[in-house]
Parts: sequence; structure tokens; C-alpha cells
Amino acid sequence: MTLDWNAFTPGASLAGGLLIGAAAVLLVLGTGRIAGIAGILGTAWQALRAGRPLHGQGPRWAFLGGLVAAPWLWSLFAPAPVGAPVVGAGLLVAAGLLVGVGVRMGNGCTSGHGVCGLSRGSWRSLANVLAFMGSGVATVALLRLIGAA
Repeated sequence: MTLDWNAFTPGASLAGGLLIGAAAVLLVLGTGRIAGIAGILGTAWQALRAGRPLHGQGPRWAFLGGLVAAPWLWSLFAPAPVGAPVVGAGLLVAAGLLVGVGVRMGNGCTSGHGVCGLSRGSWRSLANVLAFMGSGVATVALLRLIGAA
């Protein structure tokens, strides 16, 4: 395995991690809610479908809006670190659907379990993080093995 030193960005990675942590802290202090993106999006979507999009949902929509606006804001100060897609649209859609199924099965996403759950000492979150990190490692290893064949 080789490391692409030109793409190694510890400063940007640290800044991103600090911003994610700060957003999670601000959300829990401001609303008392955990920053699980899947839960925030699911609750906001259910309220929208029920015809009450802003009734009590302001912080959720603001948080989601910040997620959408962040890349644009970043691009005002530095170029966005966007790589070229390495697979087709069909595989990306399939991967997204599998992630969605995993989020539902694990009762949360990487932000909820990885950022917030682990910091609270949740054993359930630790089990979920180990499962999705292990699945990611296994998937990469399998794809490299298939690609090397």
C-alpha cells in the first residue's frame, strides 16, 4: 500500500473534525438532540411529508442546510478536494441504498454512532462503529483483491 502524499491533508482533516465536533456540541447544547444525520434527516422528512415542515423543525432544517452549504462556503476560501468518480452511477446508487439499509438496521449512522455515541461511551455505538469500519475494510480489501486478479 502506498500513501498519496500530495493528497495527504492533515490540517484540513483536523479542521473538518473540529468543525464536526463543534457542530455536534452546539446541537446538543442548543436542542438537547444528538447529531445523528440520519435521524435529523428522517425526522425533518417525516414532518415535511405530514405537511408541517417548519413546525418545531427549525434547528433540524438549519443543521441540514449547514451540511449542504458547507462545501460552497469552503470553496470561497480554498479549492474543494473533489476526486473523480471511479465507478458508474448505477454502482453509486446501489452503494447508497446499501448504506441506507445499514443505517436503518444499525439504528443510526456514522455521525450518530461514531461522533456522538462513542463520545457518550455507548456500547451499542461501539458495536456499530466496529461493524461499519470492519465492513469498510473488508470491502476495500475485497475490491483490491478483485482488481488485482
